[in-house]
Amino acid sequence: MSFITNIIQTRAGAAEASAERPLMNLRPVLIATGLICAFFVGVRIYQQFFYRTAGVDSYSGEFELYWVSILYIATIAEVLCFLLLVAYLHKTRDLDIANVEPREEVRRIFSLLGWIFVYGLAFYWGSSFFNEQNAPWREIAYRHADYANLNIMEVFVAIPIYIILGIGAFMYGRTRVPTFATKGVSVAFVCFVFGPLMALPATGLVEWGSAAWIAEDLFVAPFNWPRVFFGWFSLGIFGVSLLIIERLLELAAGYDDLFSKSSASAE
Repeated sequence: MSFITNIIQTRAGAAEASAERPLMNLRPVLIATGLICAFFVGVRIYQQFFYRTAGVDSYSGEFELYWVSILYIATIAEVLCFLLLVAYLHKTRDLDIANVEPREEVRRIFSLLGWIFVYGLAFYWGSSFFNEQNAPWREIAYRHADYANLNIMEVFVAIPIYIILGIGAFMYGRTRVPTFATKGVSVAFVCFVFGPLMALPATGLVEWGSAAWIAEDLFVAPFNWPRVFFGWFSLGIFGVSLLIIERLLELAAGYDDLFSKSSASAE
């Protein structure tokens, strides 16, 4: 009996704590948005200072200092961040996710939307801004160095950041949101996250193709096509959105006070 009593008390405490939390907390999203934008603006300023003075000769000591060192530092930092994030989301997962209170589920859905927004922002920087920037630089400035300085920022900094955030969003949904955790694996969510992830190995194909297949690094060359193809998988956001909207409508039906703080404790 004491065991059952403890379970009831624990769940009652969790419901009460959930009732005190706001449904939509924009602070983490705003902080993450500010940090990502500030970081990438800083990267762009860094490029402006060194892309000519230290970026033309990939065999020079300056290139090694200002660009290759970024490659090593970014790779180590991103691997550590990825492992820590995955370990944290797995360790703190909800072990009773099938019995989440309606109000708490709505709160988690809004948190997931925040994850998706930050992921989409990082995806823009990685696959649009730095990708488009890298294209004219490699085609006009020079094409025959072993490393392209702006390519390092795209491939080893910008793309891995949005991959980490995308996997974080996917794991958050799978470990905390019943819609994505108890009803099988969402194909739309998988496409939305793991399609753009494939841009990283596709970029490896581009580098191999530039060296062994087509010497001219033209962005209309066939080995660049997979990057566009996998980028289209980001359209999976529409399927994810439909699942979220459908679930919110289900939760709101019959719960007129769902969005009030007292609803969770009243249940």
